[in-house]
Amino acid sequence: MTCIIGIVDKENGNVIIGGDSASSNGSNVFIRRDEKVFRNGDFIIGGTTSFRMLQLLRYSFKPPAVTKDIYEYMCTDFINEVRKCFNEGGYLERKSKGSELGGNFLVGYRNRLFKVEDDFQIAENLSGIDAVGCGADFALGAIHAMWSLNISPRNMILKALEVSEFLALGVKGPFVTATTNDFQLR
Repeated sequence: MTCIIGIVDKENGNVIIGGDSASSNGSNVFIRRDEKVFRNGDFIIGGTTSFRMLQLLRYSFKPPAVTKDIYEYMCTDFINEVRKCFNEGGYLERKSKGSELGGNFLVGYRNRLFKVEDDFQIAENLSGIDAVGCGADFALGAIHAMWSLNISPRNMILKALEVSEFLALGVKGPFVTATTNDFQLR
């Protein structure tokens, strides 16, 4: 289920993340009122995997103060606090040999976009574009097809979400976008 896509808007010095509103149990698709893209302090977050994970990130997670290089911060302070939040919220899954699983989500901070994988690794794509969810590949293809056109990053995200909705069974509007500067419902 889901398509969440983010773009670093280099012209305006911020990040835009957009997402759909679908919830799926494998057989049925429901439209949820609670958004998969939201602000938490100075961060915008958009994710897939579980609405419980998103609820914890939105309402329980308290990002620690940024006191070091942002990538180092994301790999240490930020993700350690996420793991603690998931554990306290009963969401952290422990696997054999001591490994832990969480979920997949994008994080925007100022003009940087990060992807958190389900094993809690932090990825930062040099292209400034990333996506998660069942519609991610369709959305990334659409973004790359539009990249050289004179289209704003927010409008590219909305169009990419429309493409994903057309091609992926688990993606449905309405679409929500947030930037490190504002929040908008389409």
